[in-house]
Amino acid sequence: MLFMILFSSMTSSAQETKAKYDVFSFEQQLTLPGTTTLIYDAITGDISGWWDHTFSEKPYKLYIDPVPGGGFYEIFNASGDGVKHASVIYSDRGKMLRFDGPLGLSGKAVQMVCTFEFMEVGADSTALKLSVHAAGEIEEGLPAIVESVWHHFLFERFKPYVEGGMKPLD
Repeated sequence: MLFMILFSSMTSSAQETKAKYDVFSFEQQLTLPGTTTLIYDAITGDISGWWDHTFSEKPYKLYIDPVPGGGFYEIFNASGDGVKHASVIYSDRGKMLRFDGPLGLSGKAVQMVCTFEFMEVGADSTALKLSVHAAGEIEEGLPAIVESVWHHFLFERFKPYVEGGMKPLD
């Protein structure tokens, strides 16, 4: 009888803490001054001028290596300690960049596939479209948080960075 009570108690508390698995997706789009290759190059390579959510207070390096098998890296120090936020799985300069990984949710069972598409608008502007598809441990409210963080990156950080001549913000 004691075993049944303990087992029942363990089962109910395990169910209460069990992660909820779900999926979500969204898209965001903005138009920026510059050619598709200029915008592609600005969103890859050294992104420390506009990306402001990191694990370390002041990363030694923060960059996206835009080649298949490359990554989205945050290097903490000269010794090379750091984190790989995502892996580049598709790269076509000036057209498309796709990476797969947990990004800032490292340590959770969450995978996000993020795709940037670069489309010409007129002679010297680019429509930048972001598509995000996520699956895994999705806590209540997480989809809205992730979408608002991406809005922050694109509209509040990247757009002023590009419009300001690629000068670091802050």
